[in-house]
Amino acid sequence: MKTRLTTLAASVLLLHSATTFAASSVDLTVKGLIVPSACTPSLSGGGVIDHGKISAKDLNPDNPTVIGNHTLVMAVNCDAAIQFALHSVDNRASSGISSSYGLGFINETQKLGGYNLTLANPLAEDGVVVQPIASSDQGNTWFKEKFWDPGLYMSVASMDDDSQPLAVKDLVVDLQVQTFILATAGMDLSNEVTLDGSATLEVKYL
Repeated sequence: MKTRLTTLAASVLLLHSATTFAASSVDLTVKGLIVPSACTPSLSGGGVIDHGKISAKDLNPDNPTVIGNHTLVMAVNCDAAIQFALHSVDNRASSGISSSYGLGFINETQKLGGYNLTLANPLAEDGVVVQPIASSDQGNTWFKEKFWDPGLYMSVASMDDDSQPLAVKDLVVDLQVQTFILATAGMDLSNEVTLDGSATLEVKYL
């Protein structure tokens, strides 16, 4: 009996060793797809919105103050019709508020405000009316949406199907930008404060 137990214990030990050895390796897979077409995005006005100088006395101490609504024309021109998404990266994300893009800080600690992006009146080539859609899972699923929150994938779909992006060669869309300053009570506005909003809008091929 002792011999059998010893043999069984040795077998279990060998099995455990084999399992441990197998778990100490992992596979690496590198995937991707080279697409024949390329798309170039552009923004009217050089992509710059300048609010000029704003008096601190014109800002609401108790509620956010909208200081401007601007519309830029965004165009995406591709070599051929292709499915693509527009992805936003808030370069001032640490100063962002909820789903708004950040405007930077006062004295490196107080959040100044933010701005919101909305896609409106999208047209594909030949004046075809399309609708804006969004994806929060990098293009796996889509839903009807016009508000472009930081990090969302935005695309366009046919008017009768908002579940998938449409292959488009040329897209023109109004990029509406609303800028606001947070309630100023408690803000240090004794010196000039620079509005420092910055976002990168990039094309992602689907």
